[in-house]
Amino acid sequence: MKTKNSNICVIDHPVVKHNLSVLRDEKTDGEKFRCALRRISYAVFLEATKNLQTQKKTVKTPICECECEVIKDDLNLIIAPILRAGMMFCEVAQEMMPQAHIHHLGMYRDERTLQPVWYYNKISEAPKDPENTYVFVLDPMLATGNSAVDGVGNFVKKGIAQKNITFVCLLAAPQGIERLSTTFEDVRIITCAIDKELNAKGYIVPGLGDAGDRIFNTVR
Repeated sequence: MKTKNSNICVIDHPVVKHNLSVLRDEKTDGEKFRCALRRISYAVFLEATKNLQTQKKTVKTPICECECEVIKDDLNLIIAPILRAGMMFCEVAQEMMPQAHIHHLGMYRDERTLQPVWYYNKISEAPKDPENTYVFVLDPMLATGNSAVDGVGNFVKKGIAQKNITFVCLLAAPQGIERLSTTFEDVRIITCAIDKELNAKGYIVPGLGDAGDRIFNTVR
């Protein structure tokens, strides 16, 4: 399902909705949380990768030769998880795009200012062929949008077209969508739900709590 903004896609699927309810439930333990997130991830990345360019290839089946389509072999695919919670998307993303490069974006949120603080950023030099470079920035939560803007901005500065960048999340708040889509209007946003609002601490409401803590069993 697309919203009024054609670059924002909310995945409308019964399996996604079911597993999202598991993620929201405060009684869901870490193991079940990770399993539900993995199941959702397949649907998310099928949508996120649907604009990748393809090329023709002839293959021989047990019956005869036929012409198929495969992802173009000259595409430069980059998976960029925002640490630490974004790592949980990585396994499925790599499974679906085994040729992709991984670029980790290490940042945490200052709980006082709600601004991202960088602690690791090792993005390679600008790609030789930015037009054929596709980036997938991963973070389960699009809350204030500050980390998303910083993460996406790293690649825009390298000359990669906004239309080739996709931000992948589980949940989004209206404030985060507004911040990211007004800063980079051609970046695609893939999410499973748009929630009501942010609370005073910058958490999505109703949300699912701190995704990183629930994934890695560090809930206090």
